[in-house]
Formats: sequence, structure tokens, C-alpha cells
Amino acid sequence: MIDVVIFFFLLGIFARLVGSDLRLPEALYETLSIYLLLAIGLKGGIELSQQPMLSVLPQVLGVALMGFTVPLILYPILRSLRFNAADSASIGAHFGSVSVVTFAVVTAALIRQGIAYEAHAPLWVAVLEAPGLIAGVLLARLGDKDAESTASVRGHWATLLHDVVFGKSVLLLLGGLIIGAVAGTAGTEPIKALFIDPFKGVLALFLLELGLVAGGRLAEVKRYGWQVVAIGVLFPLGLSFVGAGLGLLLGLSTGGVAVMATLAASASYIAAPTAMRIAVPAANAGLSITIALGIVFPFNVVIGIPLYIKLAQALTGG
Repeated sequence: MIDVVIFFFLLGIFARLVGSDLRLPEALYETLSIYLLLAIGLKGGIELSQQPMLSVLPQVLGVALMGFTVPLILYPILRSLRFNAADSASIGAHFGSVSVVTFAVVTAALIRQGIAYEAHAPLWVAVLEAPGLIAGVLLARLGDKDAESTASVRGHWATLLHDVVFGKSVLLLLGGLIIGAVAGTAGTEPIKALFIDPFKGVLALFLLELGLVAGGRLAEVKRYGWQVVAIGVLFPLGLSFVGAGLGLLLGLSTGGVAVMATLAASASYIAAPTAMRIAVPAANAGLSITIALGIVFPFNVVIGIPLYIKLAQALTGG
């Protein structure tokens, strides 16, 4: 059976398609996103406090390498589909980065099915934000025949690095991880009722809003044509094997392999659009966000995640 939170996402899409006036206040949407990022970080940090940091170092390095490599893999494919250099780099960067909400959905699905996964997995999410964006910018620079001045490029890089490292998503995730790791289980007990127990209910509300947003993007999908649909479905399926392979190489559990496959298959629609708009202004921002939020996200949460869990079970025998 589909996880209950997915029904909230589908309700949001339905509401937009039938022209309902349903809306979540902007302030509430912002509050929910801050809550989810902090809660995910805290839960990962609590588990991280119970193990030596050196034990997760290979995972951190492997995840960073995967994030950097994904745009390099996708760029020539996108160029062969006649996308220009800037758009190819930008779309690749969106896939190289990560969707935090998709991570929340896959972990909720695993918990519901009683499948264990590495509880410090939020650390993988935090690490995955930046490498794909950096690779995307590098590809855009290499593909730009009208290269900018050194000073202008340096300014773009400085802005990009600042926004990636100190942007809301990374700052809250890493902040939550550090707080959870330092405070540990006992230290975070007083806030457990706020940040741990209500998590799934808050996720359901957030998915309702994302359903409304994704529903509004469906018209854009039609405008861009069949290629974006193929990209939004086939790329996640292919990349899930990359993530699952990395999970096996790192010796992760069945749930960990499923999470890694899902992270590889996801596409960022928060950090990546902002970073690419600053660093690669020639790219079509509407195209990338339509693929990431209008196709990839709905596909993953409704169809992809159950497939990635089955893939992990088949590969690990779990």
C-alpha cells in the first residue's frame, strides 16, 4: 500500500488540476521547510553521536564523488539531445544535488515497511548538496565559448560557494547534525516531542504544498515536450543503479542501499535553482525546475521509491 504521506501529495496535485483555491500560507510553507531540515539533521546527528566519525568517512567521500560525477555523466547525454551547454550543465547539476524531501519520503517508507537503514543517512544528504552544483558550474564554464572575465568568474564562484555552504538547506541540515551529535540522545530528549514525534505529520503538510506546486508545473511539462518527460523518468531510473552500486560498495544495509539509490535518483529543486541562477545565468531556470519538481519529484515519490526499495532488496537479498 502507498505510504499515507503520498496521498497528501496527490491531493495537492488534484487540487491544482481542478482549479481549487487551496493554498498554504507562504509563512507556513517556510516554517515547515525549516522544521523538516532541522528535524532530519537532528535525527542524523543523534545517531552520529553514537559512532566514531572515522567510520563514516568512506561514506562521505563516496557520496561526494557520486554527486560530482552525476553531472559529468549526464552532460554528454543532454548535449546529444540538443540541449545547449548551459542547460545541459544546469540540468546535470540539479540531478547531482539532492532533494531533501525525497529523502524524507524514502526513510518514512522504509520505517513503515520495517526495513532498517543507517540512521546517520542525513549526513549523506548534507554532503550531496554541493559537489553536483560545483560540477555543473565547471561544465557550464567549459562549454561557454564566450568566457567571462577572470574577475567576473571569481565573483560568481565566491557567491556560489557562499550560497551553497551558508544557504538555508545546508546550514540547517549541518546545524541540526552538529547539535544532535553534540547533545546526543539525552541532550535532545527535551525537544523530542517537537522535532522527532510529529515529523511525519509535518512531512504530510509539506507534501500537500509540493503537490500544489508540482500540479502547477504540469502545463510547463507540456510546453517543453516529450524530451523532458523522458529525462524526468529515465534519468532517475538509471541513476538509482549508480546509487545502489555505491551503497553495495560501501557495505550498506538493505535500507541504506535503498536510500542511496533514492538520493542518486533525486533532483534538487531548492538549492540547485538558486545556485544555477547565480552561477549560470544563461541556463533556462524554468526548464530545470520543471524537470526537477514537475516530473522527477512526483515520479520518485509515487513510483520510483517503491522500485528503489525493491532494487535494494534484490541486490542485497534483504
